[in-house]
Amino acid sequence: MAGSSYAAAAATPERCVPGARALRAGGTRSKQCALLSPRFGGAGHRLAVSSGRLRQRLRAVSSESTRRFGLDSNTELQVAVHPAPGGSAVVVELVATNTGGSSLALHWGALQRGKREWVLPTRRPEGTRTYEDAALRTPFKSSGSNSTIKMEIDDTAVESIEFVIVDEAQNKWFKNNGQNFLIHLRASDQHHGPVSAPAEAGHLPAERIARRNRDVMQLLSKHPPIQANGSAVAAAPKTPTVVDLFLKSLQDKDGCQVLCKKFFKLGENEILALLSDKEGRTKVHLATNYADPLILHWALAKKAGEWKAPPSGILPPGSTLLEMACETSFSEATLDGLCYQALEIDLDEDSYKGMPFVLRSNETWIKNNAADFYLDFSRRVTKSTEDGTDKGKGTAKAFLETIADLEEDAQRSLMHRFNIAADLVEQAKDAGQLGLAGLLVWMRFMATRQLVWNKNYNVKPREISQAQDRFTDMLQNLFKTYPQYREMIRMIMSAVGRGGQGDVGQRIRDEILVIQRNNNCMGGMMEEWHQKLHNNTSPDDVIICQALMDYLNSDLDIKVYWDTLNKDGITKERLMSYDHPIHSEPNLKIEQKEGLLRDLSNYMRSLKAVHSGADLESAIGTCMGYRAEGEGFMVGVKVNPVKGLPSGFEELLKFVLEHLEDKSVEALVEGLLEARAAVRPLLCGSPERLKDLIFLDIALDSTVRTAVERSYEQLNNAKPENLLYCLKGWNHALEMAKNSDNQWALFAKACLDRTRLALVTKGEEYHHTLQPSAEYLGSLLGVEEWTVSIFTEEIIRSGSAASLSVLLNRLDPVLRNIANLGSWQIISPVEVVGYMTAVDELLTVQNKSYEKPTVLVAKSVRGEEEIPDGVVAVLTPDMPDVLSHVSVRARNCKVLFATCFDPDILFELQQKEGKLISIKPTSSDITYRETAESELQAASSTSAQDDQSGPSISLVKKQFPGKYAISADEFSDEMVGAKSRNIAYLKGKVPQSVGVPTSVALPFGTFETVLSDKMNKEVAENVESLKEKLNQGEFGALNEIRHALLNLIAPPNLVKELKEKMQGCGMPWPGDEGEQRWEQAWLAIKKVWASKWNERAYFSTRKVKLDHAYLSMAVLVQEIVSADYAFVIHTTNPSSGDHSEIYAEVVKGLGETLVGAYPGRALSFVCKKDDLDSAKVLGYPSKPVGLFIKQSIIFRSDSNGEDLEGYAGAGLYDSVPMDKEEEVVLDYTTDPLITNSNFRNSILSSIARTGYAIEELYGSPQDIEGVVKDGKIYIVQTRPQM
Repeated sequence: MAGSSYAAAAATPERCVPGARALRAGGTRSKQCALLSPRFGGAGHRLAVSSGRLRQRLRAVSSESTRRFGLDSNTELQVAVHPAPGGSAVVVELVATNTGGSSLALHWGALQRGKREWVLPTRRPEGTRTYEDAALRTPFKSSGSNSTIKMEIDDTAVESIEFVIVDEAQNKWFKNNGQNFLIHLRASDQHHGPVSAPAEAGHLPAERIARRNRDVMQLLSKHPPIQANGSAVAAAPKTPTVVDLFLKSLQDKDGCQVLCKKFFKLGENEILALLSDKEGRTKVHLATNYADPLILHWALAKKAGEWKAPPSGILPPGSTLLEMACETSFSEATLDGLCYQALEIDLDEDSYKGMPFVLRSNETWIKNNAADFYLDFSRRVTKSTEDGTDKGKGTAKAFLETIADLEEDAQRSLMHRFNIAADLVEQAKDAGQLGLAGLLVWMRFMATRQLVWNKNYNVKPREISQAQDRFTDMLQNLFKTYPQYREMIRMIMSAVGRGGQGDVGQRIRDEILVIQRNNNCMGGMMEEWHQKLHNNTSPDDVIICQALMDYLNSDLDIKVYWDTLNKDGITKERLMSYDHPIHSEPNLKIEQKEGLLRDLSNYMRSLKAVHSGADLESAIGTCMGYRAEGEGFMVGVKVNPVKGLPSGFEELLKFVLEHLEDKSVEALVEGLLEARAAVRPLLCGSPERLKDLIFLDIALDSTVRTAVERSYEQLNNAKPENLLYCLKGWNHALEMAKNSDNQWALFAKACLDRTRLALVTKGEEYHHTLQPSAEYLGSLLGVEEWTVSIFTEEIIRSGSAASLSVLLNRLDPVLRNIANLGSWQIISPVEVVGYMTAVDELLTVQNKSYEKPTVLVAKSVRGEEEIPDGVVAVLTPDMPDVLSHVSVRARNCKVLFATCFDPDILFELQQKEGKLISIKPTSSDITYRETAESELQAASSTSAQDDQSGPSISLVKKQFPGKYAISADEFSDEMVGAKSRNIAYLKGKVPQSVGVPTSVALPFGTFETVLSDKMNKEVAENVESLKEKLNQGEFGALNEIRHALLNLIAPPNLVKELKEKMQGCGMPWPGDEGEQRWEQAWLAIKKVWASKWNERAYFSTRKVKLDHAYLSMAVLVQEIVSADYAFVIHTTNPSSGDHSEIYAEVVKGLGETLVGAYPGRALSFVCKKDDLDSAKVLGYPSKPVGLFIKQSIIFRSDSNGEDLEGYAGAGLYDSVPMDKEEEVVLDYTTDPLITNSNFRNSILSSIARTGYAIEELYGSPQDIEGVVKDGKIYIVQTRPQM
């Protein structure tokens, strides 16, 4: 819809092209050059092509002697300037190639030193004519397949010529990348001003805006969940009215079923009308909190629109029967001390379709917005929100049901819908995020034409505009008051449009009459459209107006008219469905073209001002202000600018408008992003006319999306620095590139991965919040299922995030190529043969057993899953850490595990579903092919031999040593696991520069002893019962066991002994800070014991046939080092098996984000053991959060199932800190590990040296965990590398 709406304003150059000024009656030249002038001048003389499909940009590829400007793919404009023989004149030769037979003309003038006005040289080429006394128009002459002009300029005061090119037959205007062509005539003149031409192809555009270096942190929205008077509170529920209580009292009656109900507003009060059934008796009930005496004037209807007097036998006492109706007085009553009025009517049959009624209070008649009230008996209410079903789960269910009950009224007109929506805003707010999600879903269903816009009701455009304005004003107020809801409110406003009191809406009605009169088009399609506009304007009118302009621009090609309509979803059937249908096609005359194009361009502005929330020109005009300078109906229309806009903002928006349709979008996207960044501080405050700024931001966002989509093809071949320049927040990568840092692409790739992860997270959040509301409300309103099923997907696609996602996909292979990363990351290199199977999530199949060797292509791998039985390979686009649990498990089980970064390769693999393929990994790539069963048999035979050679594993039951707590010098294999023993062994043996935390432990058997204590008898009995359920295959018992164990009571001797051991080792005792602190510590201990029954660990031990009952859990107690960084080292590279190379991963903060399957990647590096000072970074971090904690104690799981040869049991059980970690969003651009190469090399080398020293100490490859604090290395555990 945005194509021709911008008209000439979209390409207004720095100065107006002379010749335009005479085409406008009245007004000064400065006004004509105003930013938001709706047009340059009179009919047909616009200096930019209004349609995006018609306008074409000229792109310069200049050389020293002849300047060349590319026009499309096969046409070029060549401009040569040289001195005339024997004189001071200058010869200018212009050649337009491959244009023979066209009607091109040069629209031009000359510029003198220090002057901005065009002068008209007296020496002119043959055929030149003066155009409106302000410009010259010279036709090109055909010369073979080319067109040429040759001119001589003999006026020495003339410095340059300025021009545009016009195809007079098609009324197409060609400019130089949004500006006039400017050709300097003398070399000495060059210093007076730059030539208005873009740079050579492939380089950054010459004309770009200056991006400000903003503090990104200031752009973040930081607010508590809900703010009210400075404190976080929950939104208060709506206080029920007496009418609500009346409804509840009916619903609570035994056997009473509410069949249909409807609430109507009576000013500040309300009336409820409902139909009930009890034991076969049908009744109408009415109740209201209206204070003054009321009389019901009512009838019954067996068909729509009917008023039929009721039978005398059903009249309530005291009723008066009239000819076509009946009157009955309400009776006063009280409920819970509140007064109300009510009456009820028994119906004698079930053939009635509804009950029309009006009300009378004294001599005042009360109607429903100028119409009769009507209770539709056929519209059954939804089930009670307490019906016990899952339908509507995850929604503001009662609120959605209210919307559904009001939909019939809303269908009368857009005025009714917007007024009803405004009435519901407060209720939506009270329901919180899900209430606003429901309002958004309803408005989106409306905007996408899934709901009826008008049904037999005439309404003035002004009234629609006022209702829209009322609704958006209420949303604006919510936007100010509740910052946590801003994103949702913004999406609602985008679906609704701006609205506008009085004048803007009324102009829609008034201006169409003037257009018809001025252009002599009073009948046919124009009259039918006028009748529709007069009674019910809608967003469809924006599309109809665009279709008419495209039709006129195509010289009345009716196919173009229908193409525009159909592209935006308007069919002949829809045109015929309006209350005032449009039957006819436009049948205009060519002589009407110029006037209609002029007036319809202006009219489009009024339409978009009301209906389009995302129209950029309209949004800019509303914020910056404008005064219409045209003739007739536009005279006097004025909008004042928004106050408090940042300096330079007007020039920035002007830049955006001038570059809207550039083929190369870098400059435009920069301008749009800069504009959004500039307006954001205003959105976070409470400025006047906030609503206008919100709509401007919506329009800028929408234009970012369309600009990027328009340039996908160019982006495929663009240079990466151009793309990076468009993406705000990648400044550090750009600086690295500018400084010739050869790792800039590697860092940029990490930024890309983090951005992509954020988009995925946001998409999941949208789906969780919006999709349940779309499904439930869609079911209530009868919306088509296919529309409901893609609701959230379409919400995401309608924003610029979808374009950013595609942009990232285009950029990813470019960065990977520069960084020499290839298409694969091999995590576990194993050559395999198996049958291809695609799944969505590895998590959903981790407990499945595949009968045949299977290659899984899994869209999602989180990092903490198990490898399913029978799986020989897992290939995924996800990026789990190389040292994550699933990665270790894959290597231990000799399963191929790899990340694929090329979506085309993954798609090709998915197409091989069910086929047998052979996969062979190298150090950085994977090859695959379809193969025969014989190869599978050979591979299976080899695998069977390997399995037979592997060690058998078993557990030995541990006994309680008689001590509840022991110090490190007491650690032995009978008391604690390898984790505790290894940390004690390291003490005093590692280099002095490496720290080892002081440790104590709760030994094996402590848990069982505590559980058997008589004070925990009830817990023990409950656990035994749950174990029986578990043995019978009821795996839900695992969660129940974990919860039951949290009820354990600590024996006094356990508390006493643990306190003595911790204080004896110099560790702080939690109880010294109060009983509550000890309770926190005790809860953490119980959670460690309970993790024996977590799902992953339980199924892992079952898979290798370990006796779960023999699994014993010691607890290693350590003081937490408040880490700057955490790391995991494998002293043999796990991906390549290279024993000469150390591999390590580093995260900011605590190590749980590394070992706990948090999304994103860690910093990874390798280091040769013979050159420990030369660490090589393989990948920069993309984890969005880090975990940090104050001084605290951590309780680490240390089972006898974690140090078995041939079984990777590490990481299966939980380690629990006494205090909750703080989750912090990370800014890597301020992290010295990323930005300071000397610091990075020092830290990484220290980590590598520590790993090498510990490997030397043990004499075998080690899997080591540690932290860095103030540059010092601390080791928290080590184990043999699996």
